[in-house]
Amino acid sequence: MRQFINFPERLYRDCPQWVPPLNGDEYDTLSKKNTAFEYCEMKLFLAEDDSKGLVGRVAAIINHRANDKWNEKNVRFGWIDFVNDIEVARALIDSVEKWGVSKGMTHIKGPLGFTDFDKEGMLVEGYEHLSPFTCIYNYPYYNDLLQQLGFVKDVDWTQKIVTIPEELPSAFKFVNIVEERFGIHAVRGMNMREMCRRYGMQAFHLINESFAQLYEYAPFSDEQIRRYLKTYVPILDPDFVCILVDSKDEVVGFGFCVPTLSTAVKKSRGRLFPFGLLRILYALKHNDTLEALVIGIKPEYQGKGAVVLLLEYLHKNCIRRGIRKMIVNPQLEDNVKVQTLFSGYETKDFMRRRSYTKEIDNKNK
Repeated sequence: MRQFINFPERLYRDCPQWVPPLNGDEYDTLSKKNTAFEYCEMKLFLAEDDSKGLVGRVAAIINHRANDKWNEKNVRFGWIDFVNDIEVARALIDSVEKWGVSKGMTHIKGPLGFTDFDKEGMLVEGYEHLSPFTCIYNYPYYNDLLQQLGFVKDVDWTQKIVTIPEELPSAFKFVNIVEERFGIHAVRGMNMREMCRRYGMQAFHLINESFAQLYEYAPFSDEQIRRYLKTYVPILDPDFVCILVDSKDEVVGFGFCVPTLSTAVKKSRGRLFPFGLLRILYALKHNDTLEALVIGIKPEYQGKGAVVLLLEYLHKNCIRRGIRKMIVNPQLEDNVKVQTLFSGYETKDFMRRRSYTKEIDNKNK
């Protein structure tokens, strides 16, 4: 496991754009501490060369809940990294496919994780940018070699950088009208502990509802939700977490953002000690860039201006805290509603990511 987790550090040591994951998070995700093992199976593979040593890694994952929901038989590949050698890439993918066939799978997809909260989507555009801490970074040759192995595009996600101006967008003048007409408002004046206790489970249940039809999505269990709340609440700032509630105090929308941690984590090489934690704490308070992790609106409130309340809350706090840019997490390219979410802002294309797929050739496995 140590070799598996540490391999990318050697592969990317001369790459200024690559940001390592936190080592502790990797151990927790790939061990039985991960509550996704309630409905997932996993097998890890390492590729070794007699003369060069370790040259690649990959995780094979079967998400039975997603397969049942979408009526598919997919084995996923994730945590894939390899040197620029087609035979290494072939050996890794063949290993995933053989294991998948032994489990009755007919197709292979990836890179995907256990859930939508894991890193997913191979980078295909935007290699020149420092990678967001929450996303995959990979060398361009990954895509070339996967295509040589017969993979084709399944879906793409895009990312944009949003400029946060000092002036509020004109659409915000309708905030009061939306609040009065639909009886919804943003929760204010509450610390993260209280916000989590009061609205945490509701917000994640809303994620399950609003994301239900998105690519390969499988709903989170209550046990997973409790784990995520325990893991992420300590680093969240109420200025950058917006919860929308109706007149019954039920959650109808949410936005979770966090100041970017890429530079801090890179300097610490993915380790919290001895100085990594201090760098992260500093970055959370002194930053000009925000990462929008997840945004969702209850289906019956979509198209009714609820998102304007959410954006106004975040925008005002960004101005007050000196935030000038927001990196939007990967969005499916055909999801029109989310692609137009920041239409009132100046945006620039940032990165594009891809999930590949192919049918497994059972005869050769």
